[in-house]
Amino acid sequence: MLAVFDRKVAKCPEGLRSPGAEGGDGGRSMLDHFLAARAGAVAINLGSSGGLAYTSKKQTPLLPRLFAVVDDIFCLFQGHIQNITSLKQQYGLGKTANEVIIVIEAYKTLRDRGPFPASQVLRDLNGKFAFILFDSSSNTTFMASDADGSVPFFWGADAQDHLVLSDDADIVKKGCGKSFAPFPKGCFFTTSGGLQSFEHPMNELKPMPRVDSQGQVCGATYNVDYMAKKDAGMPRVGSSANWSSQF
Repeated sequence: MLAVFDRKVAKCPEGLRSPGAEGGDGGRSMLDHFLAARAGAVAINLGSSGGLAYTSKKQTPLLPRLFAVVDDIFCLFQGHIQNITSLKQQYGLGKTANEVIIVIEAYKTLRDRGPFPASQVLRDLNGKFAFILFDSSSNTTFMASDADGSVPFFWGADAQDHLVLSDDADIVKKGCGKSFAPFPKGCFFTTSGGLQSFEHPMNELKPMPRVDSQGQVCGATYNVDYMAKKDAGMPRVGSSANWSSQF
């Protein structure tokens, strides 16, 4: 799977793009490369917001790739959710609903100001997963990786500050040069809230430069800063400080 997002819908987090590093071929050119190199691959043009590409070829049977579009919400999913039966009941879904449909429904609940924060919704997903979601009705992105980083998932920033994400590290390297890294495990990224930890939602994340075998900086990893706490003040009812405004 591959996603390329313009900076207006997915601003690259601090530290991911390495100053002075090689820029790569560019994320948008990677969409064409993805299609050319994978027979049967499908691409979705998101206009000025970016693009998505998907194929079921050469996938791992235990970590299959899924793709779905519901109500102008596009979602790429890879992995397996163990508690899928209880989640279907929780979201009122039919027996045929699979993991990618559950993620879309979870997002819709969050978007429509559901009763739980995004961190709780993601902790409720018991399994191995990585997903990329784009809501074309609001130009909103939502992406996450499980707490163990069980599914290969990488991201990077190209020379035009496009955010590039894929389960194939070589694609991200080719598009972004040295400005790439594994997607932080146990974390999620949204258009409005940026990168956050769903395992430690009250703590800030701190970028740590990555250095390759040649001693060159190549993107950043993000660690939980246990000394830096987010503001946990109780917002007044109806205020803009409601958690859902940070999704």
